[in-house]
Amino acid sequence: MGQLLVLLLAWCLLLRAEAASILLGIDVLERTQFAPLKGKRVGLITNQASVDSAGRPTRLVLQRAPGVRLVALFAPEHGISGDIRAGRRVSFHRDRVTGLPVYPLYGDTRRPTAAMLAGLDALVFELQDIGCRSYTYISTMVEAMDAAGELGIPFFVLDRPNPLGGRRIEGPLVHPSWESFVGRIPVPYVHGMTAGEIARMANRRGWVHHPCSLQVIAMEGWRRDMVWEDTDLPWIRTSPNIPWATSPLYYVVTGFLGDLGADSGVGWSSAPFQYVAGRGLDAFSLARDINRLGFAGVQAIPVGGPGGAAVRLEIHPRTSANLTALAIYLASRANQASHPSLLRRASANGKEMLCKLYGSASILTTLSHRQSVGELAAQWRGSERSFAQSRQPYLLYRDSQPIQREIRYPRARPVSEEDQ
Repeated sequence: MGQLLVLLLAWCLLLRAEAASILLGIDVLERTQFAPLKGKRVGLITNQASVDSAGRPTRLVLQRAPGVRLVALFAPEHGISGDIRAGRRVSFHRDRVTGLPVYPLYGDTRRPTAAMLAGLDALVFELQDIGCRSYTYISTMVEAMDAAGELGIPFFVLDRPNPLGGRRIEGPLVHPSWESFVGRIPVPYVHGMTAGEIARMANRRGWVHHPCSLQVIAMEGWRRDMVWEDTDLPWIRTSPNIPWATSPLYYVVTGFLGDLGADSGVGWSSAPFQYVAGRGLDAFSLARDINRLGFAGVQAIPVGGPGGAAVRLEIHPRTSANLTALAIYLASRANQASHPSLLRRASANGKEMLCKLYGSASILTTLSHRQSVGELAAQWRGSERSFAQSRQPYLLYRDSQPIQREIRYPRARPVSEEDQ
């Protein structure tokens, strides 16, 4: 027993040392004394979560970098401060931190125009993505790559971790006829890639109409089997409803519910996306059924909420559950529990957005039929395997050594009527 404890302690120390040694793309750029950007007039696609490992805003780091002329900033959805609600337009303004002009990439245009890019010698992308296709930061990157390629402007990606890790691949691809800003590229709903890796793949596989001169400043020390909690990096809210490092997990599982007319808890400021509620939905029955699935690291608890009973989800970052299949299962249950069904009550715009999020119109049929999580996951397995193979040439990071680490999942407990 004593030897086992020593080994566990040694492994924990190794993990901490490994995490502490992670250098983000911006850290690596700093270490090179900004050599790739020296003498260049630079534009930066950024927001409040774009910081180095010491917590310094990247836009300040580049503004103060010797030999670098940072002259323009570009803001994605939610704005440069990350406080604009989803879907709201971002406007041109002056940044209070740097005094530089901030050009919106989620307003009249979602692509940098020639006027915005005039005079730039380099365009740099550094946004913290969450690892889910429908989150728009990767779409912003691909559109910016295309604009830079069309004008012959070199494009740089300062890479950052995927908070869901680099192994999780789940869900359907985007059908070409349903390509949109919440599904700009044909990757699974959960793709297991970093922004830098996707940039390499997009540039080489024709997802960027005008391939650009691309340079990815890769991280050092990050491995594919790391989730955010392994990095020892502080999490900074990436948008109003992604306040915690675990928020991307819940976004994947309940993000479909809002456009279906159900409640994912976005209005519950302490834990957005962590709740499931809807008219006609039996919280006790749903929680019981989720727990009966037997997913290690997933627990459902019926609770009271602002609009009545709801189910609170507790998800461990390392759960082996197919989160996307669980998402469609929950959306289907919510749809069928309502009379008339949520799909029948949904507006044309709501149905269209649901199809865009999923990547095809087949979601409308899927939600009308009761299928198990296993049946849902099985229908994507072929495309997931194909994607896992096709992404291989573009990956920048490997797994850690195959040492078994201890994972403590939330303990499942019986759900009683008193929990409602």
